[in-house]
Amino acid sequence: MWSAGRGRAAGPALLGLLLAISVPGSCAVKTGAGVVTCGSVLKLLNTQHRVRLHSHDIKYGSGSGQQSVTGVEASDDANSYWRIRGGSEGGCPRGSPVRCGQAVRLTHVLTGKNLHTHHFPSPLSHNQEVSAFGEDGEGDDLDLWTVRCSGQHWEREAAVRFQHVGTSVFLSVTGEQYGSPIRGQLEVHGMPSANTHNRWKAMEGIFIKPSVEASAGHDEL
Repeated sequence: MWSAGRGRAAGPALLGLLLAISVPGSCAVKTGAGVVTCGSVLKLLNTQHRVRLHSHDIKYGSGSGQQSVTGVEASDDANSYWRIRGGSEGGCPRGSPVRCGQAVRLTHVLTGKNLHTHHFPSPLSHNQEVSAFGEDGEGDDLDLWTVRCSGQHWEREAAVRFQHVGTSVFLSVTGEQYGSPIRGQLEVHGMPSANTHNRWKAMEGIFIKPSVEASAGHDEL
């Protein structure tokens, strides 16, 4: 049985998202070349199943009981925005390009919880459960995901994978579909191998322009 969490009011977070559009150094365009930068807010599209990474204030009725993470087809759902952040010790200054091989946190904008996984079975496929965890962007060391891509930086036009630092699984969708109360949404879970089900692309969002220092050119990973 699913349960609706009490959570925080979505209003302040959504207001902050809308205000960010007008901040100098931001860009709300989803097309064109460029890199994904720390501090950007975006939606992630699974290229195989054509659904966006999504969360909401509904908890799993099994497993961890934490906030559920799913995939949705709609491109205009505000519950599909995620902010790119560094680990608890930083390492991802606003405007710095995200490097291939860098560990990041993906924080759900409207609930303040981080994309998370752990050794619980997912409800439908019985792969590894993916949830949203923490409060106000602070969770634990199981919130870290390594960006797997080719080249130096995460390019906005390229598909990437997210590999969990703690358990090594890849953020995936394989097509299993939920019933009530989230009918039509797809299960998001962790899989042990890299394949077509775990490729993601940056879509709609507010992309922070690369900082002058970041674009000056340091090649170290």
